[in-house]
Amino acid sequence: MFADNLPLPLVLINLLGVTGVVVWHLQGRDRPTARLIVQILFFCVMTAVLLFAGIMPHRNDDQYLQGAAALLATSARVLWWTHLAWSLIGFVRIYIVLEKRPREARLLQDLIVAVVYLGVALSVLGFVFNAPIGTLVATSGVVAIIFGLALQNTLGDVFSGIALTLGRPFAIGDWIALGDGTEGRVIENNWRSTFLLTSAHNVIVLPNSALAKIGLTNLSRPDETHQISLLIRIAAGHSPPRVEAALRTALCGCLRIVHEPPPVVALKAIDAVAIEAELQFRVTSPAERTPARNEVIARVHDQCLQDGLSLALPPQAYLYALPADTGTQLRSAGAL
Repeated sequence: MFADNLPLPLVLINLLGVTGVVVWHLQGRDRPTARLIVQILFFCVMTAVLLFAGIMPHRNDDQYLQGAAALLATSARVLWWTHLAWSLIGFVRIYIVLEKRPREARLLQDLIVAVVYLGVALSVLGFVFNAPIGTLVATSGVVAIIFGLALQNTLGDVFSGIALTLGRPFAIGDWIALGDGTEGRVIENNWRSTFLLTSAHNVIVLPNSALAKIGLTNLSRPDETHQISLLIRIAAGHSPPRVEAALRTALCGCLRIVHEPPPVVALKAIDAVAIEAELQFRVTSPAERTPARNEVIARVHDQCLQDGLSLALPPQAYLYALPADTGTQLRSAGAL
């Protein structure tokens, strides 16, 4: 079946395979495109030599070879499958680089690489060494079920991490708020957990399975500007236009808030005691909320003193601020 000069192409394939391995390592990870091009060239040349020699990588039909020739045939097929795996992995890495995926995409990349290596390993065992793949797969399935039950929580975190990577609800550096009130900046995301740095400078480690079940708000999208609302109560004896003008002047004098879009003064309600005004303004990031709120409160206080505006009492203080007979009547009406 095999020609007399068969050992020559086998030697050539082995030399090409070993040379390809050396060149692949010398290229380094910093040049993925050049690395992939060289890898494809070596793989194509090895494939051409195999086909020219009449050797099929997926069939072990060289039983007639003995000694060194049989060893060369086996190593040639192993090297061919190895270069096939590296070529496929090179395509995966180039695809992710060209698509400008975030660092979290490394999770998905590692999963694809593991699948490629597993498939090639099974192919080598079955096509080169004639191992019973069906028995191996069945045994591996039983082992996988045992490990799956033992590592159920860990696997849940892993697959939740993959789902978060594909959905991309956040990226490294984003500030997120969870449904339970937890807030922080994402500083790391791996196979199992996501790490948040809170405003208190503490690191919270969240399992990906728990994070995938909790509703979250990404405060960094579409940008990090964050709106704050502050309720101010001014005595009803002042005219609403005067109150609005004073509060708007106070906001314009604040340095820690964003002035484009401009802050808003919304008059919400009025009664016999107070005019309620809601100040709506933005800050550059969630971390600036407390300093900005403090500055706005200080500016409003100073502006009210400057314009002669009086702050109103809170609603819960009405009964204690009214005359005794009026307070008794109100409490009696409430009892009824």
